[in-house]
Amino acid sequence: MNINSVNAYACKLRLLYKQALPCAEANGECGTSVEWQNIFLNFIFVSFHLKCFYSSSQRHGYCTLGEAFNRLDFSSAIQDIRRFNYVVKLLQLIAKSQLTSLSGAAQKNYFNILDKIVRKVMEDQYNPRLIKDLLQDLSSTLCILIRGVGKSVLVGNINIWICRLETILLWQQQLKNLQMNKQVNNGLTLSDLPLHMLNNILYRFSDGWDIITLGQVTPTLYMLSEDRQLWKKLCQYHFAEKQFCRHLIPSEKGHIDWKLMYFALQKYYPIKEQYGDTLHFCRHCSILFWKDTGHPCTASDPDTCLMPVSPQHFIDLFKF
Repeated sequence: MNINSVNAYACKLRLLYKQALPCAEANGECGTSVEWQNIFLNFIFVSFHLKCFYSSSQRHGYCTLGEAFNRLDFSSAIQDIRRFNYVVKLLQLIAKSQLTSLSGAAQKNYFNILDKIVRKVMEDQYNPRLIKDLLQDLSSTLCILIRGVGKSVLVGNINIWICRLETILLWQQQLKNLQMNKQVNNGLTLSDLPLHMLNNILYRFSDGWDIITLGQVTPTLYMLSEDRQLWKKLCQYHFAEKQFCRHLIPSEKGHIDWKLMYFALQKYYPIKEQYGDTLHFCRHCSILFWKDTGHPCTASDPDTCLMPVSPQHFIDLFKF
């Protein structure tokens, strides 16, 4: 197969996608349009991979997860608060299932980025809970890999991995001892806002743990954070009605305990993810890029070619 054949293959895939999507939706087949988009995205990435193989000078593509991880400059992305949570989530997914697929260079880059994230959290005290979850998953994975050395593919010397595990344990201890600094200025604080504004802030949160954390600041915020309607809205935002109807948890008074429902449902179903900035895939140019940065697309209508890529979808792109 030459590069011309690959280009023709990509065009056929685009045509197949455009023809199949409306037919599938009309007949109620093959799930939702999102599922079709996911299928198409994986197809087109395979053709993109072949283009990279035959003509790397024509396309700035990534043929492995490690290569993409090295070249997308996640080290700089963590300095942008809009991208921070996205990168941490991606590192967490890699820690859970893709650590052994990284090359030696990609591993080094991974842990360098992780070191910068820990330093940022220690200095800025920004979202320590998120990085604690990441380190917990990473330490669990490393313990399993080190104990099972010889049974699984572990790139690099075993002593290096033991040193990395010791570093992770040190980071965990540092985060455990992290003390949040109190503000010393005499300006307005969150407590000075009227109740309706505080309530409005809580209703804008999409993470239950953020609501609980804010509720620990003052007695007033705690009262607002325990509102049943607030947790009901959160459940309705993240989960379909048929999902939470299967796991109804009544309180002692006979009412539905929506707060317990939210955390119970998290164990069974994924919650919606929100990020300030995400990676996007251009179907026309076959390239990954940050949405806020953009790229010089040659399509007549670039916006119609863009597809958001979640952290999990980013991992899935390299599973073929």
